[in-house]
Amino acid sequence: MKFSTLLTAALAVGVAAVAAVPQRGNNHDDDRGGNDRDFGRGNHYGAGPRRPWERDSGPGWYFGRHPNRAPRVPCLRDENLCRELRRKPRDIQCPNPHPTPSSSSSPAPTSSSTPNPGPSDGYTQTFANLSGATQTGSYLTYGLVDTIDDCKAMCNSVEGCAFANTYRDVNGKGGSLLLTCSLFGVCQGPESATNVGGQSQPDGSINYIANSDGWCKSA
Repeated sequence: MKFSTLLTAALAVGVAAVAAVPQRGNNHDDDRGGNDRDFGRGNHYGAGPRRPWERDSGPGWYFGRHPNRAPRVPCLRDENLCRELRRKPRDIQCPNPHPTPSSSSSPAPTSSSTPNPGPSDGYTQTFANLSGATQTGSYLTYGLVDTIDDCKAMCNSVEGCAFANTYRDVNGKGGSLLLTCSLFGVCQGPESATNVGGQSQPDGSINYIANSDGWCKSA
């Protein structure tokens, strides 16, 4: 009887110890390395269920040369993460390295929404310098990039991507100064740029969209 009482007490202590071990959360923002994030198509390749025009959405990835500018977002230049993703070919993949962008690829605003002639990189600009971002049902994923060329490289690496929208989400994305890169499965024109921001931010500011450009990938 005494032995049974001691055994019961020991088991109770063991259960309590297990319960006291902190469990790993599923917080989108805590996954800095990206190893536990779902980068599959069903999770919008890491961006989660909320689309960029929805409140409390978050970028799924960062592709650029300055990961310190997006410390809480998985960097698709991190070799360890890229190695893991190569083992899952149906997930998002790290783009192939490309040369340092020239001045012509910088995200400087243009003077109107008139499309430019088709460039030699396989993309045609469908609109330029709008104050609204594309909002449509063919959305695939979105993240942060340094340049327009980086966003095009991301579109090339995402299965089914046909259109890239680059823009400044001013006061949004935690105050990030990086370009937002949204990817879609169908090319879009200026009529799709209906996301003008207007969302309250934690610091009390209101976000708005600037320098929104559309890039249609050639078939």
